[in-house]
Amino acid sequence: MAVEACCLRLLVILVVFLNVESKFMAYNTTSQIVPGKLNVHLVPHTHDDVGWVKTVDQYYTGANNSLLAAPACVRNVLDSLVPALLGDKNRKFIYAEQAFFQLWWREQSEAIQDTVKQLVSSGQLEFINGGMCMHDEAATHYIDMIDQTTLGHRFITQEFNVTPRVGWQIDSFGHSSVQAYLLGAEVGFDSLFFGRIDYQDIATRKNEKSLEVVWRGSKSLGSSAQIFAGAFPRLYFPPSDNFYFDTDNVHAPLVQDDMNLGDYNVADRINDFVSEAISQANITRTNHIMWTMGNDFTYQYANSWFSQMDKFIHHVNQDGRVNALYSTPSIYTDAKYATNESWPIKSDDFFPYASEVNAYWTGYFTSRPALKRYVRMMSSYHLAARQLEFFKGISKSGPNTDSLADALAIAQHHDAVSGTSRQHVADDYTKRLSIGYKEAEKVVAESLSCLISSRSSTGCKSVVTKFQQCPLLNISYCPPSEVDLSKGKHLVIVVYNPLGWKREDVIKIPVVSEKVTVKDSTGKEIESQILPLLNASVTIRNDHVKAYLGIAPSVTTSYWLAFSATVPPLGFSTYMVSSAATQTATTSEKHTVYKTETSQNETIKVGPGNLKLIYSGNDGKLIQYTNSRSSVKEPVKQSFSYYPGDDGGVEDYGEDGNPHFRQASGAYVFRPNGTYPIKSEGQVSLTIFRGPLLDEIHERINSWIYQVTRVYREKEHAEIEFTIGPIPVDDGIGKEIVTKITTSMRTNKQFYTDSNGRDFIQRIRDYRKDWDLEVNQPVAGNYYPINLGIYTKDNNTELSVLVDRSVGGSSIVDGQLELMLHRRLLADDDKGILEQLNETVCIEHDCKGLTITGKYHLRIDPLGEGAKWRRSFGQEIYSPFLLAFTEQNGDDWTNSHVTTFSGMDPSYTLPDNVAIITLQELEDGKVLFRLAHLYEIEEDKHLSVMASVELKKVFANKKIKHITEMSLSANQERREMERKRLVWNVQGSSEQGPKGLRGGPVDPTKLVVNLAPMEIRTFTIDF
Repeated sequence: MAVEACCLRLLVILVVFLNVESKFMAYNTTSQIVPGKLNVHLVPHTHDDVGWVKTVDQYYTGANNSLLAAPACVRNVLDSLVPALLGDKNRKFIYAEQAFFQLWWREQSEAIQDTVKQLVSSGQLEFINGGMCMHDEAATHYIDMIDQTTLGHRFITQEFNVTPRVGWQIDSFGHSSVQAYLLGAEVGFDSLFFGRIDYQDIATRKNEKSLEVVWRGSKSLGSSAQIFAGAFPRLYFPPSDNFYFDTDNVHAPLVQDDMNLGDYNVADRINDFVSEAISQANITRTNHIMWTMGNDFTYQYANSWFSQMDKFIHHVNQDGRVNALYSTPSIYTDAKYATNESWPIKSDDFFPYASEVNAYWTGYFTSRPALKRYVRMMSSYHLAARQLEFFKGISKSGPNTDSLADALAIAQHHDAVSGTSRQHVADDYTKRLSIGYKEAEKVVAESLSCLISSRSSTGCKSVVTKFQQCPLLNISYCPPSEVDLSKGKHLVIVVYNPLGWKREDVIKIPVVSEKVTVKDSTGKEIESQILPLLNASVTIRNDHVKAYLGIAPSVTTSYWLAFSATVPPLGFSTYMVSSAATQTATTSEKHTVYKTETSQNETIKVGPGNLKLIYSGNDGKLIQYTNSRSSVKEPVKQSFSYYPGDDGGVEDYGEDGNPHFRQASGAYVFRPNGTYPIKSEGQVSLTIFRGPLLDEIHERINSWIYQVTRVYREKEHAEIEFTIGPIPVDDGIGKEIVTKITTSMRTNKQFYTDSNGRDFIQRIRDYRKDWDLEVNQPVAGNYYPINLGIYTKDNNTELSVLVDRSVGGSSIVDGQLELMLHRRLLADDDKGILEQLNETVCIEHDCKGLTITGKYHLRIDPLGEGAKWRRSFGQEIYSPFLLAFTEQNGDDWTNSHVTTFSGMDPSYTLPDNVAIITLQELEDGKVLFRLAHLYEIEEDKHLSVMASVELKKVFANKKIKHITEMSLSANQERREMERKRLVWNVQGSSEQGPKGLRGGPVDPTKLVVNLAPMEIRTFTIDF
């Protein structure tokens, strides 16, 4: 009987098969927006990380897929898209990451390029965001964000003659106000969409229908820089797994609409679609919703998505309950605007971001601190190198700054500078930066050689002098300065100042002898100081030179030479170091303080100028900050602590007996498990070196933390240099290292952190303006990203700290600021990279935990007087002096070379509240020029005002023929951008709110640029 039944079933199947008629079914995808009906905008997209688990190149080519659950090949995505879009003129697609698109574009034939241009022109393919990457918004500096966006936008304009309209920051881990007003409104975007906001915030916004808002990110620029912004209800994924159609789909039922086949399910799938649409409509204003139809590296076989969306559009629209259409964020934005709806206003930012209870993504503010510092160093070097490239003239065949620009652009990706990639990927970012630096280094050397050799403004006749530079000066390694000068050679140091105002600073270089003298550009001997190069620095130097270069230093260096350099704006000064028969540089006086058990009232005062730091004679701890000029006298302590990183162990067991694990601390997430002070070890508390230019206080905190505090005669802040590492983990506990500055100030839970180096935003501990915060992580939930600085204040005083790279920080206790400086963790936080944040450095076969060096700067001011230091010195931190070295035989350097130079009129300097952030010669011979006002409204009573820059004096050696004001990313004229700008209605006011002050048009005769507080103006100039 079993055999007979089986035969019968086969016979039935065969009969059905023979009666099936194959026929083509045409799907109607021509749907447009239908007034009065719920319109579901299907937006096909792929999110292609510019490096993360794999390197940029591996993601592009599809290599190294063993690291992933599913293969990822961006080349396949783009190859697959073109025929898929050609298959139906109604299909649409958006693409964001220009780093990948440009790789692909260069591989295509002219015929394919022409086809793609037609797809872009017809609106089927739309470039979204348009930068080289989807940059991070926490660990990035605004100049880098602008540069990487400009690089992508100018390519799109040149190749396709289109300007991206929409910001698309769907995967960055929190969102900055600078992104909204500067990288949104000021580049000409009509809207900005993103995927990640705090889980408590998104729950509130769903209830209030406020996922979409008008975001006013700048209190200075007001409504003139507002933008329509929207957070997606489910990151950047389809509305549920039921609508995910990539080739690895295991959840979503495919639309089976052939009645001659089994599993026919059109009615069920239409109901699924309508149900999801109504559910999203219930949390969204107006009759338009957007579905983000894609995910990471999707559309490698594009038809797997488009064939299903074709069917949904066809059948859903036949059903008629809702209207489905292929769309883009631009179409969606226009539809929203056309409804004339009034929208809630959003101010400040979307930090910090927690994806769930106890999962605050605030650890990445500090993750990979060495990479963060390297990115910042290369950023400032790139700015200076482009200036010098402009002064010399761009080379058509020689070295240029393009390679460094590309590397820096990729490094801004939200898994790059953020520190959230795998180790081999982080190494790849570093390698790209190093390659770019090497070429830019040649540009700098050739440009300076040209400028010192030319005594006229007609340009460079020949390049003779060979300059060297010292990229490892931070570890006391500088071969050009470590030369034997005893046989009559002179060390020539050209000091370049990238800032637009005259500047004085102390330069420190390693030398082999203390018997040296320093002369300035006029040949006059100047004051200098010798400091010892102590064992702690020598060890770092020897180990890391070998690790980075593969060789040990060939010279033993015992001293630092310090001298004060004064350099004109956008120019250089020359200094000469020579051997001296008798010592002329002042040797620093040494004073050692030992710990004592005996109570005594002795204090130690350190500082050769107005600022004095007072230390206890008992334990050598900092106890007071005193400034004789400002009359500030404040008790202050500085200490180190560590947070044990939670290892993600078992929290409890469910009813089914399966374990529930705690959230671990990792590359993304900061999940502390207690806090412990780090106490000083050893008998020696302090070693102090005193001199005429600066005093240094050396402290060996323990075997893996060393600190040097410097107080300069001409400065009124303390510079704290730290060396941390290797962080010990032999006890099986990962550690997150913080420094704390503690005062007696009454700060009432309030402190301020910068947004990408621009605006300062008020923070209130355990508080969010947009919802009632449920506090579950009192430390991690109060951490914020810092790129420029953090400060707090009370009724009398301001305490400010400025940093040299992106870090996380907070004020967990009133009167106290803390910075997280380093992290080493032994658990993965389960956010995708599947790797511990456990960085090591290997010398041959000996691998140790990463040691980092860095600086932060501390100042206390009377209330209302701190902004000028934060802004002006903040520029000096970002743009340090650039040093170039060469040797000279004889004493005729002054007679045969240009010893001082300024690219500006010698009598002119920029206003104190303005900086030049771009001076770059473009491929077409035009010059890209940006000016930034450094202050917010009401930030400083003298400097938060309109500023004026005289371009005739900035470019004193050139004649400006034509100047055009552009959008921030220089891809369209500013007046055209303003003409097209959408003006959104906002709730609670019939007015649009304060527009913010703006500088007016530039008179082509007077050529004076006016800048209002926080304004950045971009120009292209023809000479």
